[in-house]
Amino acid sequence: MSETLKRIWVAIGIFAVVCIAGVMEHFGVHAVRWLAVLIACGMVYEMAHCIFNAKKLYIAKNGWLFFMFLAWLVMLVFAAYFVGHSLRNMTLLFAIICSADIGAWFFGKMFGGDKMWERVSANKTWTGQIAGVACGAVVALLFGPMMVGNFLPELAWVGIAVSLLSQYGDLTASWVKRKLEIKDFGTILPGHGGLLDRFDGWIYVLPIVWMMMAA
Repeated sequence: MSETLKRIWVAIGIFAVVCIAGVMEHFGVHAVRWLAVLIACGMVYEMAHCIFNAKKLYIAKNGWLFFMFLAWLVMLVFAAYFVGHSLRNMTLLFAIICSADIGAWFFGKMFGGDKMWERVSANKTWTGQIAGVACGAVVALLFGPMMVGNFLPELAWVGIAVSLLSQYGDLTASWVKRKLEIKDFGTILPGHGGLLDRFDGWIYVLPIVWMMMAA
């Protein structure tokens, strides 16, 4: 099976799991919350595994940064628990992050342009980032009529903010991988790397949304 086909099948599987969790929520089972927590715990495990298997030279140079990142991921577990109690909020965040990710990849590949941070991520361009933010804003605007029944223009700002945060979470994960000199954080998702590779858009989004909800 080709790498592209693997990526497609795994993506379909992720989407199916999310849909099943949404259906279970409808029947009163808090599946979305616990699925989010499980994913976040997997991200913590992958980062810890990478740290403890890294070369001593890398830890000597950047160990404190790696452990700070690990601590942030531990906070992500709690953020996933508290934000995950709302199916509507998680659906909105998931839709924005996915659309921003796909939009950035598609339009960046189609139009190219100047690189954002080539040393960290060779494929990310400013064109892709702008397109990803635009896609996230559009999806957020569509969320109002589809899920709430009203057009809510203020959701565009939510889409823009979440899209930017998710993309910078992706860049942060890429930077950590470069410092550790690894290609993927794990192998649990064929063609996608580990959970931390696939859900790096959560890195800043969930903790900041949690902080805003708690304020």
